[in-house]
Amino acid sequence: MKQTIITGSGSYIPAIVKSNSGFTQSVFYDETGKPLDRSPEEIVEKFSQITGITERRYAEDHLNASDLGALAAKEAILKSGFNPEEIDLIIAAHNFGNVYKHTIQSDAVPSLACLIKHQLQIKNPNCIAFDLLFGCPGWLQGVITAHAYFKAGMAKKALIIGTETLSRVIDLHDRDSMIFSDGAGATVLEYVETENASTGILGSCAQTHTSEEVNYINMDCSYYPDSDPSVRYIKMKGRKVYEYAIQHVPAAMKACLDQSGVSINDLKKVFIHQANEKMDEAIIKRLYQLYGIKQAPEQVMPMSIQWLGNSSVATIPTLYDLVVRGQIPPHQLQKGDVILFASVGAGMNINAVCYRM
Repeated sequence: MKQTIITGSGSYIPAIVKSNSGFTQSVFYDETGKPLDRSPEEIVEKFSQITGITERRYAEDHLNASDLGALAAKEAILKSGFNPEEIDLIIAAHNFGNVYKHTIQSDAVPSLACLIKHQLQIKNPNCIAFDLLFGCPGWLQGVITAHAYFKAGMAKKALIIGTETLSRVIDLHDRDSMIFSDGAGATVLEYVETENASTGILGSCAQTHTSEEVNYINMDCSYYPDSDPSVRYIKMKGRKVYEYAIQHVPAAMKACLDQSGVSINDLKKVFIHQANEKMDEAIIKRLYQLYGIKQAPEQVMPMSIQWLGNSSVATIPTLYDLVVRGQIPPHQLQKGDVILFASVGAGMNINAVCYRM
């Protein structure tokens, strides 16, 4: 029986480190353009307590999202051992295309996937390349999409990339700007005959809610009262996002596990989008409560948000790659381990994938 398996992973972690102390000289405003009534030091300390973030990474000035994605993709292909010309499908997940440093325009023509294919020097015209916009769950939706291509007989090998330079679309006068970061992660998937039918992707779930949820994460002008209203930045209604995620993400994760025929007790690791430490912990707790389990097992959820921040579509593939390489001790993966990927983001969109190593 053929199954979709991950045969290689890679990531690119930018070299520029932006610590929380770098924001203590900032002037933050609220949505009405009024200065926040606490000192920057107090705001930064409260932010760290809630999100768990102490530092994040920003891309070097000369690198764009397509460059980060190509670097992560090269590493994933190298680990897979594939000839790049054998890849049938390249999907690049992102939100803003290439945003050149010191500019305000998003550039997505040609698509990032095409630019990455060009940088990888893949000549095969039958290797199709396209972008996918699904908010922060974009990389995982790319995995689901490739799996569907495999099932339909339209591809056998796929390269799925999540890449972002959020540091170039943030409003520095908005305290939520401290959440976001840059980075890229990539995986190579293959549709192959396996000895065990319960190996690889076992099930998936995806949802989109677009009533009032469509405005929870969007683009708007700076909170700074004298800013140029024609320049727009990423904005987030943090409390609304938190409440939405706590309500819907655990249910989607449970639906994915149940569809996969996997017991919650057999789950080894959960790779969840690195959005907010407290939110992710609450989601995991709620997932186990849905199964009547009061407390989630220790070490079930590896995290990188503390030092990498929220790089949107790049968080899960980067985290997975780091764990596979033994870079986040004590987390390890062994053959036969069941893991769950899950994400939530602008749309609002949710997805989950159950996978056996």
